[in-house]
Amino acid sequence: MTFGQQPQGNNNQYGNVNGQPQYGQPQYAYAQGQSQYAYGPNGAAAMNAQAAYSYEQVQQAERASVTRAYGEMTIGLIITAVVAVVAQMTGAYIGFLQATGLMGILLFVIIQVGMAMYLGARIMTIKASTARVMFYVYAALMGFTLSSIFMVYDLGSIGLALGMTALFFFVLTMFGLTTKMDMLKAGPILMVALIVLIVSQLILAFLPVSGMTQIVCALGLIIFAGMTMYDAQQTRALFAAYEAQGPEMIRKISVVCALNLYLDFVNMFMYLLQLFGNRD
Repeated sequence: MTFGQQPQGNNNQYGNVNGQPQYGQPQYAYAQGQSQYAYGPNGAAAMNAQAAYSYEQVQQAERASVTRAYGEMTIGLIITAVVAVVAQMTGAYIGFLQATGLMGILLFVIIQVGMAMYLGARIMTIKASTARVMFYVYAALMGFTLSSIFMVYDLGSIGLALGMTALFFFVLTMFGLTTKMDMLKAGPILMVALIVLIVSQLILAFLPVSGMTQIVCALGLIIFAGMTMYDAQQTRALFAAYEAQGPEMIRKISVVCALNLYLDFVNMFMYLLQLFGNRD
C-alpha cells in the first residue's frame, strides 16, 4: 500500500544572516579567547551527546507509534472475539443465515472487502477518528461472521488455535522488528503468492479435490507468516516516513497498520484451526 512520499525540505546547516554572507566580520570570530566553533574534545563530545539524544528521541517516538498500531489491532481482535461469542450465545448468526441464506453471507463479504479497500484508498482524506470507527465496525462484522466456527469446531480446538496464533504472531513480529533482513523487498512476492492462494481457494470451493484443502491451508499459513513479518517492518517504515506530518497523520497510519496486522492474525488463526481443529 503506497501512501505517497513525504515532502522533504532543504535544511541549510550553515545559513547566513538574511541570506547574505557577512563579509564585514571575520568568519571565525573569537571573543574573549573562546571560539564560536568548538573543535576540541569537549565540543566533539557535546555534539555527539546531542546527536545521540536526538536519535533516542526519534527511536522513542517510533516505538510509541508502533505500540499504538499494535494496540489498535488488539482492540480490534477483542471486539471480534466479543461479537463472535455474543452472536453464538444469542443465536444471532444462525437466525441471520435462516433469514438471508447465501445472499446474507455474500453481503457480509462484500461489505467487509469494500470497507478494507475504502480505508486503504481514502486514509489520507478522512479523519483519524472516522478511520478508527470504520476499523472497529469492520472488526465487529468479522466477529459476527467468525461466530460460525462454533458450529464447526469444538471449543478446545478453537482455544488451541487461538493460543498458537498468538504465540506465532508474537514471535514473527519480534523477528520482523529486530532482524536486519529487509522483508519489505519480499512484498511483491508475497502479494503474488496471496493472489494465487485466493484463486486456489475459489477453485477448491467449486471443485473440491481430496487432500488439496490441507495443502492450501499449509501454504496460506506460510504466506501469512511472511505477511506478518512484512507488515511489522512496513509499520515501522510508514511511521518513520510520516512522523513529520503531525499527530493526526500518525493516528491515521496507526489504523491502516492495525488493519493489516489484524488481517494477518485472523487469517493465521483460521488456517491453524483448519489444519489442527477437531470438527464437532
